[in-house]
Amino acid sequence: MRKTSPSWYVVLCHAVLGGVVAGACDAGIKPTATITAADTADQVLVNMSHYVTTAGIQRAHVRADTAYFYSPMQTAELRAVHITFYDPRGAETSTLTAREGTYHWRPGDMEARGNVLVVRTDGATLRTEVLRFSQAKNQVSSDKPFVFDEPNRRIEGEGFTSDPDFKVVTATRIKGTAGQFTLPNQ
Repeated sequence: MRKTSPSWYVVLCHAVLGGVVAGACDAGIKPTATITAADTADQVLVNMSHYVTTAGIQRAHVRADTAYFYSPMQTAELRAVHITFYDPRGAETSTLTAREGTYHWRPGDMEARGNVLVVRTDGATLRTEVLRFSQAKNQVSSDKPFVFDEPNRRIEGEGFTSDPDFKVVTATRIKGTAGQFTLPNQ
């Protein structure tokens, strides 16, 4: 029986392990964890449902698949948003759906983002990528392209401002019609 030199065994192990380590270094360091909204939120609600009332009358019903609440910033990040709006008498006026949104609960402002669709009870629709509501101004707006469809007309533009009921809409760089229009049946 022949004895193997310990130095030969050590050299062989270093060569094999060195190749493995060098190969791993060539690939670069890959993070194994990422920070998500759920990691930093103060509260996480799944299947959130929230009713907004004024003087005891329901004005909106906000639903989201997931809501991430951040107390220091007084905001909530919502995913898969669905909001039903009601008039001052409590009758449904429209619904909004979006991929996500942000709600600032102190001022009452909201922003919907991603495939935003507003459908009025009369069937008229508004489509855009971003829609903002300012409670202080009582105004809905967007600085992104939008399409507003009714049975007898289609309006497209690069942005707009409106009252929450979409009675008077002022559009920016509108295509094919005047910059301000009044929606019928309002």
